[in-house]
Amino acid sequence: MSAIRLVTAFDLLTFNWCLGLPKAAQIASVSRQVSRLGDGVLYLFIGFALALFEQQFGLLFLLVGLFAYAIELPLYLILKNTIKRDRPCDSLPFEAYIVPSDKFSFPSGHSAAAFVFAALVAHFYPEFSAVSYVLAVAIGMSRVLLGVHYPTDILAGAVLGLSSAATAIALIPFLSLMV
Repeated sequence: MSAIRLVTAFDLLTFNWCLGLPKAAQIASVSRQVSRLGDGVLYLFIGFALALFEQQFGLLFLLVGLFAYAIELPLYLILKNTIKRDRPCDSLPFEAYIVPSDKFSFPSGHSAAAFVFAALVAHFYPEFSAVSYVLAVAIGMSRVLLGVHYPTDILAGAVLGLSSAATAIALIPFLSLMV
C-alpha cells in the first residue's frame, strides 16, 4: 500500500470513529467552544497583556509571537492553496457541525496557530507549557470532531506551528535588539 493510501485510510478510519462516537453531537457543542479559542483573538489579547504588564519577557513574547505568526500564516496559505485537499464535509457523505471559513483542509490553520502559541508559552513561561500544549491539542481535536479536518491536517498544522515558533525563537538574539 502506498504512503498516500495508508495516510488516507488512517484519516478515514480515525475521522469516522470520531464522528461515530455515541455523543458526537454533544461533543461537537463543546468542540465549538474549544475551537473558538483558536480563532486568534485570545493569542493577541494574551500577547498584548503580557507586553503591557509582564516586565521580564512580555514585550519579547509579543515580538517573537508576531514574528512566528508572520512565518506561519503565509506558509499555511501557500500550503493550503497548493495542496487543495477537500475538507471531509465536502468529500464525505455527512454535514459538518460548523461552516468552515475556507474551502481546503490541509494543513489546519487553527492547529498551526495553537501550536505556535503553545511553543512560545513553553519557551518563555515553561511552568504553563503543559496547559498550553493540552489546549493546542484540544483545539486541533475539536476541528476533527466538528467535521472540518482530518487527523493528518491537525498533525501538519502542529508541525507547521512548531516549526514557525522554533524559527522565531531561534532569532530571539536579533529580536532582543528591538526591545
